[in-house]
Amino acid sequence: MNTATFKKPSVILASIILILAVLAALVPGLFTSHNPLSGTSGALLSPSLEHWFGTDSVGRDLYSRVIYGTRQSLLGALVAVLVGLVVGTILGLIAGAQGGWLDALLMRIVDVLLSIPSLLLSLSVIILLGYGTVNAAIAVGITSVATFARLARSQVISVSSLDFVEAAYGSGASRFQVLTRHILPNSLTSVIALAAVQFGSAILQLSVLGFLGYGAPAPTPEWGLIIADARDYIATSWWLTVLPGAVIIAVVMSANHLSHIVQKKAR
Repeated sequence: MNTATFKKPSVILASIILILAVLAALVPGLFTSHNPLSGTSGALLSPSLEHWFGTDSVGRDLYSRVIYGTRQSLLGALVAVLVGLVVGTILGLIAGAQGGWLDALLMRIVDVLLSIPSLLLSLSVIILLGYGTVNAAIAVGITSVATFARLARSQVISVSSLDFVEAAYGSGASRFQVLTRHILPNSLTSVIALAAVQFGSAILQLSVLGFLGYGAPAPTPEWGLIIADARDYIATSWWLTVLPGAVIIAVVMSANHLSHIVQKKAR
């Protein structure tokens, strides 16, 4: 990737948005002084200099709830990506390195997971694990396991046929040493690039689960739950859904834009 890529306005804007989102998740007090859980002087106040996003139906500052909700969404997305990355890579490594009946069995399981719609699969997992931010993140991560496993398997098979792997075996290295020192490190580039792509998707999926009521419990500030609480006021208080929705779209699009650049570099 050349330096001109980083100077593109779209890349700069996406980077700024993600940096602000990370800062909001780590230090929300830098962006707002309002308490996201307590009410203010009035309910359903329109956006103003005092309340940038207005107030919700119980008088809470909407901007502060969106800011504090960033932590829930980004942390949940990170957990989801890590679950998919770790579990999927392990399955792909075993299938690609072992081959035979074990490879066939694992890939059939992967095919079954890929055939199930992501939302249906995540809802099924949540029903088994229970509601909550962490369980929702694990459920979203499980929906991406099959994608990671298939990519990791293909990379392992490709790397296993290269000359340096044969040389490692010839020098007396054990199968485990070859897998961990040679095959796995050289198979991770594309897998990590996929993890970057999955991050934006995980944010969106978690917001959907939060909207449906399967994520963080009320009154926790969480992006999907914020929009769910506002759906009865769309006709009269547009800012309750439009402004938080715009933040979600901006963060997801920024993550996707930068991740696609990372994926192109990995190819």
